[in-house]
Amino acid sequence: MASIAIFGSYVLTRRDGVQEVLRDHWVLIEGKAIAAVTRQRPAADEVFDRPGRFILPGLLNLHNHCFSEAVARSHTEDGNGRRNNQSIVYTVLLPLTRRGAELLSAAERLAVARLGILQLLKGGATTVMEPFRNTIPEMFDAAEEMGIRFYGAPYLFSTSDARAGPDGVVQYAGDDGAADLLTWDALYQRWNGRGQGRISLAMSPHATDTCGPDLLRTCAARARELGVPITTHLAQSQAEVGTIGKRHGGRTPAEYLDWLGLLAPDLLAAHCIASTDADLNLMAARGAAVLNCPRVFARSGITAAFSRFVAHGVRTVVGTDGYNMDLLGELNAASMISKISSQRADAASAPELIDAVTATAASLVKRADLGIVAPGATADLTVIDMTHPHLQPLFDPRRALIALANRANVDQVIVDGRVLVGGGRYLHGDEAAIVAAGAAAIEKIWALPEAQAAFNG
Repeated sequence: MASIAIFGSYVLTRRDGVQEVLRDHWVLIEGKAIAAVTRQRPAADEVFDRPGRFILPGLLNLHNHCFSEAVARSHTEDGNGRRNNQSIVYTVLLPLTRRGAELLSAAERLAVARLGILQLLKGGATTVMEPFRNTIPEMFDAAEEMGIRFYGAPYLFSTSDARAGPDGVVQYAGDDGAADLLTWDALYQRWNGRGQGRISLAMSPHATDTCGPDLLRTCAARARELGVPITTHLAQSQAEVGTIGKRHGGRTPAEYLDWLGLLAPDLLAAHCIASTDADLNLMAARGAAVLNCPRVFARSGITAAFSRFVAHGVRTVVGTDGYNMDLLGELNAASMISKISSQRADAASAPELIDAVTATAASLVKRADLGIVAPGATADLTVIDMTHPHLQPLFDPRRALIALANRANVDQVIVDGRVLVGGGRYLHGDEAAIVAAGAAAIEKIWALPEAQAAFNG
């Protein structure tokens, strides 16, 4: 059983459930588990003895979209693609990912998936929950191959071609989704537990306005039968709120899910930016969680404040939504946007935000062995190099991490005791080749006439 010893000038641990930063300690890994956290230098097969490192539990990014964000990258900034000020979800992301999955070969889809996983790892994530179209199963192949801990969440829709009309309303005929359920079941049978247990599935009905009541109830029942998380997009636009109100007796999206029995502790709801205060109180009462992705909304002038959800007592974590895939940068945005929104300097504190991508996130996927640096825990670690000039002089490593650090400071990423990123580089593949192949595949989508129309509409 191979062993690794890593010196941390700072090591984030917990004492009686509260964060504690240890100075000048070693973390010893034996096989896939943390064996010790100690002041004494342990014997190990491989030793990393470098000053200025901050050893954190592996960061969990519970909401990301590798493929769709690559399709939109650098095209939808500055308001491009927002026809009649609609969300780009229905004008760009859904139609172009559907078309792109059809256009690209399996090898090209795999190339895009590898590019996304590479960015996630270099952004410091050891675990990702990734909703994606079920026509891109290569996401599982890339995750298994590249070593990340992966909750694949293939979408389920009540329509195979979700898109909004000029009024922003998503239409679909009937309440179908049987084919998507069969596909989800097949992917579960093939992939759940693969990669020595690193690969899991989550149930992912896409959103309240693309999934009818029958599909949502069936998804929840199947997920609970298998004990897998349920994740969906909830109240991500005012258009969605209006659509649900018209379809379902004036209910808000949160009330709609509550009516169907989905608003519960196993629900991980992305965004929730158009939720009312009453909605958030209801979510807190039911134990549902919010996946807060502030930067993707900030680029369109919308405030998605982490502190607002927390103030209502909702369990809240931070994800990237695929935008930049820089989890440290996302935490910085969550801090800044919360402070501005609440006009409180103490909103969204550094310890609170670190918990949001470690202990709190691990609890949402029911993995007490993740999100903590302690003997017996699974050896998923994110190691930050705090010696960079923009992090010096250093007084409080947690505050520096949230206020000043970014993905360029990620030194090591370790999953199941295996070093995937070292010295800031992915160690098990040619980064340049991964980037070139993934970018070339996406450029084929960009060349489509419908892509040009979507981006410039």
